[in-house]
Amino acid sequence: IGHRIDHMLSGTRANIAVKIFGADLRTLRTLAKRAESIMKEIPGIADLAVEQQMEIPILRIDFDRQAISRYGIKIAEVAEAVETAFQGHVATQVLEGKNAYELILRVGDPEQASNWMEATPHDVGEVLVDTPTGIKIPLKALASITEERGPNMVMRENAQRRIVVQCNTTGRDLGSVVDEIRERIAADLKFPQGYYVEYGGQFENAEKTRTRLALLGSVAILGIVFLLQVAFGSMRDALFIMVNLPLALIGGVAGVYLSGGTLSVASLIGFISVFGIAARNGIMMVSHIRHLQRHEGVTNFAEAVRRGAMERLSPILMTALSAGFALIPLALGQDEPGKEILSPMAFVILSGLLSATFLNMIVVPALFLKYGQENPPELVENEIETHPTPAITAGS
Repeated sequence: IGHRIDHMLSGTRANIAVKIFGADLRTLRTLAKRAESIMKEIPGIADLAVEQQMEIPILRIDFDRQAISRYGIKIAEVAEAVETAFQGHVATQVLEGKNAYELILRVGDPEQASNWMEATPHDVGEVLVDTPTGIKIPLKALASITEERGPNMVMRENAQRRIVVQCNTTGRDLGSVVDEIRERIAADLKFPQGYYVEYGGQFENAEKTRTRLALLGSVAILGIVFLLQVAFGSMRDALFIMVNLPLALIGGVAGVYLSGGTLSVASLIGFISVFGIAARNGIMMVSHIRHLQRHEGVTNFAEAVRRGAMERLSPILMTALSAGFALIPLALGQDEPGKEILSPMAFVILSGLLSATFLNMIVVPALFLKYGQENPPELVENEIETHPTPAITAGS
């Protein structure tokens, strides 16, 4: 499925497609071979190959326009005569029951016409062309026929001839390999005038996805901070909760390294998932500390932080363990087919959960005890309302 998607994106079934455009096919093949030799030296490249083009024998017919006009014939009529002689002309259809068959007319011996792929210049030159006067003229009197060699196929893109040097990647992330290919080709390969190179493949979609994820992730984080500030009534409490994101990032980076060291789109999705779990753990701890202060009468701030951390330990561990046990089979089956996306994501989430859960129970309470408010805003307002300042009268 991945190769099919790559083919639709870039016209080639590979992660990276180096497309060289130009007019002359021989020059394109020469440039493609040079690009292939440059790319061989780049680490992380696998399945390197140049788009296959073979030289096959062809017959070239160059029409003599003066001779054709002298006999009162059109070039299209001459070309139609050649096509009818060797490929045939569909005259009508023959019906047999529910089936319809094309009735093809050919010129000359049927056995010779069926072997038109083996035709020689002499055979083509003996094809007879009708004239308006009824005289039949052999093709060799109207055109020069030569035997040459040419490519078996000519690939085009945007109406321009092109040849592709394609490859996949292994052991490295796609973006760094593409950047190195661009640098090497720009430095070591000189293109003649009218020839240029373009880069395509899966990496184009991966770059767009990374940019989109980075933008939407930043917007989501800002939105979460705003919602937390509204819910807790304190920007400081919201920031204490968001401290869990870099704590989860530590383990996530280790997970990327364990899964092969390649930062893929699947790894980015894993980071988003583990950020959500880590933020939830922070919400559980901070909200419980404030609950102890507001509703359970814990006036000692250090005691509230200690109790909040200890009492939230079990729910946080249950959340981490339930998610971790579910992801272990995906992480262990990284070499199995079909898990190319799930395995890197599972490694990131598992490692991020490990670091976020462990550090959340140590770093967040320590920071909260050091920089947190001893009395939440609501508690301070209640104290002001319940203990008004006594009025001073003239008599006192």
